[in-house]
Amino acid sequence: MAEAAPLHRYRSHTCGALRSDDIGQTARISGWVHRVRDHGGLLFIDLRDHYGITQVVADPDSPAFKMAEKVRSEWVIRVDGKTRKRPDGTTNADLPTGEIELFAAEIEVLSESKELPVPVFGEPEYPEDLRLTYRFLDLRRESLHKIIMTRLAITRSIRARMHDKGFNEFPTPILTASSPEGARDFLVPSRIHPGKFYALPQAPQQYKQLLMVSGFDRYFQIAPCFRDEDPRADRLPGEFYQLDLEMSFVEQEDVFSTMEPVIRDLFVEFAAGRPVTEKFPRIPHETAIAKYGSDKPDLRNPIEMCDVSEHFRGSGFKVFAGMLEKDPKVRIWAIPAPTGGSRAFCDRMNGWAQKEGQPGLGYIFWREEEGAAGAGPVAKNVGPDRAAAIQKQCGLKTGDACFFVAGDPAKFYKFAGLARDEIGRELKLVKEGQFAFAWIVDFPFYEWNEEDKKVDFSHNPFSMPKGGKDALEAAEKAGQDAILGLKANQYDLVCNGYELASGSIRNHLPETMVKAFEITGLTREDVESKFGGLYKAFQFGAPPHGGMAAGIERMVMLLTNCKTVREVALFPMNQQANDLLMNAPAEATQKQLRELHIRVAAPEKK
Repeated sequence: MAEAAPLHRYRSHTCGALRSDDIGQTARISGWVHRVRDHGGLLFIDLRDHYGITQVVADPDSPAFKMAEKVRSEWVIRVDGKTRKRPDGTTNADLPTGEIELFAAEIEVLSESKELPVPVFGEPEYPEDLRLTYRFLDLRRESLHKIIMTRLAITRSIRARMHDKGFNEFPTPILTASSPEGARDFLVPSRIHPGKFYALPQAPQQYKQLLMVSGFDRYFQIAPCFRDEDPRADRLPGEFYQLDLEMSFVEQEDVFSTMEPVIRDLFVEFAAGRPVTEKFPRIPHETAIAKYGSDKPDLRNPIEMCDVSEHFRGSGFKVFAGMLEKDPKVRIWAIPAPTGGSRAFCDRMNGWAQKEGQPGLGYIFWREEEGAAGAGPVAKNVGPDRAAAIQKQCGLKTGDACFFVAGDPAKFYKFAGLARDEIGRELKLVKEGQFAFAWIVDFPFYEWNEEDKKVDFSHNPFSMPKGGKDALEAAEKAGQDAILGLKANQYDLVCNGYELASGSIRNHLPETMVKAFEITGLTREDVESKFGGLYKAFQFGAPPHGGMAAGIERMVMLLTNCKTVREVALFPMNQQANDLLMNAPAEATQKQLRELHIRVAAPEKK
């Protein structure tokens, strides 16, 4: 009879592999001690690895019992034993290995663990900075481990879907030139070129356009991007990843028809049954601002704002009426609040507005006793007819309320959007447990930079303006208002109040490119200097092209119900952009600085 093959040094099975079919077999497993339980002299060890958990049992008659008494949480051990059926009534349906247990014959300690600074078992709340300092321990937690593996599954799915759509994955350089993507660059000093710097890419924008000029037609990449900007909840500090893509010979509709199924079906795959918008609506930027107070509206919230200026013009509510009379830019926006028709709720919202730095929120609420005339100071001053007209325009009924913001919409729309969000949350109007998508289109091409007192690009400087060079020249002749009124072939994909993707049809014509930058104050020479690669390439036959980039961390954050993108990254920095695990950023040595021909002029400590 042939001898049984010797067991592998560390394992014949993973901790997630043994099943009832293995009962009676000898097995060897290795992993981390998840927890130890003493049941009256019978010791149970839950042994954990990447694949799962197996229950190990040792009794006083077992030769492994003495070692089992010594092991502690998070020690790494090897266990040899016989697979047996769990006693009746002790099976664990929540574990794939829940029908069996391994009766230990031998236990070897492979590595001991000190007392843990952060727990691994369970999901206790611990300070984030402590968790990030010991991220390697934090990642052992079941929930976080699952999130990271879900992220990998999502990126695998993205790659497969992009290949199915005829895209090819191209790597682009990490050391590159500085580019005006809207944030500060991370600069990398060159040792062999004293006084000169590379930049880490804010995005592969110019390279992917150059690939289109090179004739590759459909590019994509799960691209690392680097931006030296202040941290925020929906973007990792320092670096993040995006699904970056570009297509040749396309118009906006081609990008939408190609990418909408990719994103929608990806979300359906990982949404765990939660509804996903079937057909993404297209909302013009102006409409999004006017209805939702945001260019990334949360469409799970049914509230739509409306302009009720005419109901206040010449009314008895002198504050609003006077503002309308003095300044043609002033508008009065109404924020409906279905089911919010009580003085207590209106007062609460008024208090919230004051905490946001506003004088308050005017309001009308409708109760049975007043009917359509409404209640509250605003209703008393505008009179019953105007209050009824506001109620009708906003589609409100008895038991509802309406709040008002007034002024130049360009200055108050963000606050109005925050108020809409707050009302939706407070009144539980937001339809949780779904993914509400929309394309935001027709972004303004330019905006006014108040700090520098000049016209700047509103979004992506490489976008094609609607109407092309002719529209740019006509607007330049007509003046600043016309320039600021130009629209771009620019679009964003939004979901549940987050911007998931941004893209555009690109400006592929060199003279149109020069004219677009000239309006912002740059010269032809500046364009040649700053964007020489693109400018040069466009003079040798550039196809019309366009694309977009979608944030990987944001998509994973939504699909895994996480609150911040830091939860879905392996080794994120904290909110102050510090890598607490690797102690970065850190000071360079004098030797390093000398080699790079750099002298540090740090600000004086206060």
